[in-house]
Amino acid sequence: MSYELTGNGDVDVVNGVEVLRRTQRESWQTALGQRLAVTDVIAVFGAVAAAQVIRFDGPAAPPLAWPLPYEIGYSVVSLALAGGWLALLHGYGTRTPQVVGTGTEEFRRLVSATLRLFGVLAILALLFRVEVARGYLAIALPAGLIALVVGRLAWRWRLRRWRAKGRCHIAVLVVGSPEAAQAMASAFTGDPGSGYRVVGVCVPAGSVGAQFDTSDGPSVLGDDRSVLEAVRRSGADSVAVAATDHLGPAELRRMAWALDPLGVDLIVAPGVADIAGERLTNRLVAGMPMLHIDPPRYERAKSSRKALFDLCFAVTVLVLVAPMLVAIAIAVKMTSAGPVFYLSERIGRDGIAFRMIKFRSMLVDADTTVEALIERHGGNPLFFKVKDDPRVTTVGRFLRKYSLDELPQFFNVLRGDMSVVGPRPQVQREVDSYDGEMRRRLLVKPGVTGLWQVSGRSDLSPEDSVRLDLSYVENWSMVLDLALIARTIGVVTRGDGAY
Repeated sequence: MSYELTGNGDVDVVNGVEVLRRTQRESWQTALGQRLAVTDVIAVFGAVAAAQVIRFDGPAAPPLAWPLPYEIGYSVVSLALAGGWLALLHGYGTRTPQVVGTGTEEFRRLVSATLRLFGVLAILALLFRVEVARGYLAIALPAGLIALVVGRLAWRWRLRRWRAKGRCHIAVLVVGSPEAAQAMASAFTGDPGSGYRVVGVCVPAGSVGAQFDTSDGPSVLGDDRSVLEAVRRSGADSVAVAATDHLGPAELRRMAWALDPLGVDLIVAPGVADIAGERLTNRLVAGMPMLHIDPPRYERAKSSRKALFDLCFAVTVLVLVAPMLVAIAIAVKMTSAGPVFYLSERIGRDGIAFRMIKFRSMLVDADTTVEALIERHGGNPLFFKVKDDPRVTTVGRFLRKYSLDELPQFFNVLRGDMSVVGPRPQVQREVDSYDGEMRRRLLVKPGVTGLWQVSGRSDLSPEDSVRLDLSYVENWSMVLDLALIARTIGVVTRGDGAY
């Protein structure tokens, strides 16, 4: 089949089909890929050069020890090693647009390519009886991998800054039933770091404009049979398909064919939410992709490993901040009448009540007016928070902004009532309003910090607070705890979302 290429400006035509010659997305993705390549070259060559200099006390080095009568210096070895390393990084797709800038897949590929390189080196050295200086490799491997990761993190930080300024976005058109499309559009909007910007929605015929909320979201551009027209109208770079009864496997295949000449990606959502990647396994059954979802990890969040980590972390924090605790106690005592600490009943794991300790940030009679405040602000007892709360003291407002009032909760961790990371501690009136789903929050200990802390703190809606807590309970891992602790430090030091 022959194709004729015609057209001008930004659009070409192949046999009557419009083709975007070079979209804005392709432009910035290509530029970013080139910059990543330069960073990788610097990291790899810098690592092998440093390994040679450190191991052999300078650039000069003895020849490689091997049985052949030819002398090869370590400068040649370093060049070959760096070239093979960069080739594997390219072969593993570490700079493909699908993995760059978000998630952990980019770093997984970096590690896999690096380990594969040094695994191949070990096999070659064994087969051909080549004696490569172990100290040289022991320096080059970790130094190169660390430099690669640091370089990617630096560009990821830069990319987030660009996206915060409205640049480097992927325009996405969401297709699906009103409910599913609403959820997907909200997911894209709630994760600006992913780089997706929803430019429109297509919903099944009969529900256009009827059930999809467009008050503060994207416009409905048509039904799920007019996706191509909506793509042209919106300038979308990708089409994300959510659950809909009208699009089966055959329709999705035809949609992929139609989008291909336009240079538009197709994304298919599996219809599940708040599932950690570690619980997902891709499988092909008779040519059809399937997602296997591992069971929730409730029991893992109760493990002795987590309890030991909590104990060690709490002791370390309390030792480090002991002078600060004394200073805060003096400030609270001198600026308002009442005790230094505030003891509040919270509901812990398995619904067992305990006394949570905090620095007092409110007036001593604050609890006597809480019911009136709840009624005045809508009467919703779940996750009750109010800005400019008249009960908060001047010092208490500062403590709350930077979560300093919560430092004594590490004593609760030592007592075993709380964990360092976990769901938000609940009061009895909130637990009384729980349904069966929400009671899953009580399967693990509440935490000093958690997903709620790094995702908006007091700015969260009750629904988002519950969703994040349930997501943590079901997807627990030690890596997740460490990541949340690291993110908490940044959120707290900025004082985001606290009052």
